Amino acid sequence: MRNTDVTQGAIPSGSRVLCAVSGGADSMCLLHMLSRREDITLVAAHFNHQLRGEEADRDEGFVREVCGQWGIPLTVGRGDVGAFAQREKLSIEEAGRTLRYTFLFRAAEEEGCGLIATAHNAEDNAETLLLHLLRGSGLQGLTGISPRLHQLVRPLLTTSRREIEAYLTEYGVPHMEDSTNSNDSYTRNRVRHQLIPLLEEMNPGFVRRLGDTIPRLRADNEYLNALARQLFLQAKRRGEDLILPAPLLAQAPDPVASRAVRLLLAEAAEGDWDCSASHIEGVLALCRSGSPSAQVSLPRQLTVRREYEALVFTHDPEPEPLKAFLPREGSNPVPGTAWTVILEGASWPGLVIRPRRTGDEITLPNGHKKSLKKLFIDNKVPRLERERIPIAADEDGVIAVAGLGCNLSHPCRGQVRIINQEKGEDIL
Repeated sequence: MRNTDVTQGAIPSGSRVLCAVSGGADSMCLLHMLSRREDITLVAAHFNHQLRGEEADRDEGFVREVCGQWGIPLTVGRGDVGAFAQREKLSIEEAGRTLRYTFLFRAAEEEGCGLIATAHNAEDNAETLLLHLLRGSGLQGLTGISPRLHQLVRPLLTTSRREIEAYLTEYGVPHMEDSTNSNDSYTRNRVRHQLIPLLEEMNPGFVRRLGDTIPRLRADNEYLNALARQLFLQAKRRGEDLILPAPLLAQAPDPVASRAVRLLLAEAAEGDWDCSASHIEGVLALCRSGSPSAQVSLPRQLTVRREYEALVFTHDPEPEPLKAFLPREGSNPVPGTAWTVILEGASWPGLVIRPRRTGDEITLPNGHKKSLKKLFIDNKVPRLERERIPIAADEDGVIAVAGLGCNLSHPCRGQVRIINQEKGEDIL
């Protein structure tokens, strides 16, 4: 690695780049490479995690000194990673990554940099894949570190540590050693110091071959993601709810359906949501079940309901059943619904507007009697909505049902009508 060609493909000529610099070997290699390019504008960024006391301050001072010597503008950020991890209940690694990238994106915006370069290398990529594999990852986790993600670019992702060390030696590039890198209490360090050397011993060139495999896995994953997105884009909004025909997911192959559900859950949650496999499996089971009215309760106050052929993602709680009331002559709007009860003449004892009850039935125009339960099912009225449909009844039974009309066998039929205020009709 005797030139800066490794950065050319990742960082086009004319770019303004923010280079993340810890002071370690990898980042100093990248910073030196980029500093030799005359066709880009370079700014360095260093984040002090405040985890290693004097050593962390030493690294910050080192980066400041080198950037001053090399004439590279530097922006520095600080964050109490330990306190943040405790407050947010995160691991130190997760907390450090969150604060570091928050700083980098903010610094890039302030410095007008369109790209943020980090020094992840081939071994980092292998370690990430192996860590995900150890935790039981699917294909998404086996695609390693992305060479480019939005503003982030990783020019050294196919460069080995041995090549980086050789570059530092050839050009006399100084760097600092982070003492935590030798601490095998961190899982990543055990993978780095124990697992990868063992795999290299068993199969020389393992990291290089794994680096060749990752792009193929990424291509497969991107193809499946594209199919899932086509499925996701068929979802529609109904107010605040997100709705997709359940058969579309039920009939899709598992690799596509599970990815589509992940996209739907993220959209319904109004942001990226790293949902668990059990959440996805619960939604898919809902799609593939024979029940037309089941539901799954998920975190973030999200409920996924099956309403016959529709799969509904909603934050709305289950609607309260209709409260019974006594109607008066004339127009009686039903609270919380689009229905109005029209009573022709005076009320009589026992007349009430209420939700359905077990055993309710009406006589149809063909003279046959049918239960309201069966009629609601035939009309594909969602289960939760059935409790909101007003019914006029007295001691002789049902008189009229919103959306179904009058009970032709009731002596008071025609004296009570239930119409839709919005449609001006008495149909569902």
